[in-house]
Amino acid sequence: MKLLEGKVAIVTGAARGIGEAIAIKFAEHGADVAFTYVSDGSAEKAAALEQKLMAMGVKAKAYKSNAGDFAACETLVNEVVSTFGKVDICVNNAGISKDNLLLRMTPDQWDDVMQINLKSVFNMTKQVIRPMMKAKSGSIINMSSVIGEMGNAGQSSYAASKAGIIGFTKSIAKELGSRNIRSNALAPGFVETDMTSYLKDGEGAEKYKADIPLGKFASPEDIANAALFLASDMGSYITGQTISVCGGLNI
Repeated sequence: MKLLEGKVAIVTGAARGIGEAIAIKFAEHGADVAFTYVSDGSAEKAAALEQKLMAMGVKAKAYKSNAGDFAACETLVNEVVSTFGKVDICVNNAGISKDNLLLRMTPDQWDDVMQINLKSVFNMTKQVIRPMMKAKSGSIINMSSVIGEMGNAGQSSYAASKAGIIGFTKSIAKELGSRNIRSNALAPGFVETDMTSYLKDGEGAEKYKADIPLGKFASPEDIANAALFLASDMGSYITGQTISVCGGLNI
């Protein structure tokens, strides 16, 4: 059974990793998918993903767009509505990390993380709620992190940005629930992506896995499955929540 038949989804930062897995999962379940990438170096991968999604029988389009730029998000959403006709689902997945001890962290490093991780969620949500309010329906999924719930040494900027997403998500859920628009956050733990590739092997990986009750890192598809649940009617009575997909790391 296809859970997203007839739906239109926007996924930011989908040229690789979690975003790519979510775009593929949504297409597998019948959604038309608009997705973004930001760097010229990702253009080839984005084009390949676009072709892969269309081969599944859905409409798909890659957009080069910076989610941290408000005007760019306005242009993006207007183009998606013009091309696809509507927006039913928005996954705010774009994110970076610039880890450093606070003593060594520069203001620019802090601002960059806040711009891409947190302000991007405001930028995109501000734009997609207009067509969603008109349709009186929508699902907004914001990518937080277990680090935003736990904190972590050397990740104060990342943790603060991801914790901010949780507060934003809860507030928007209260604002938009009467319009049948749901707002939830996902909080992944350690996921096997490029961002965590340096932890994949060796003693470092085993140290982290020892703290995870399930004893392993998540795959991007594990996160995509949770996103599918929140995007579909299976999650129709869930809003304002943070679902940790972390193998039990934060229990």
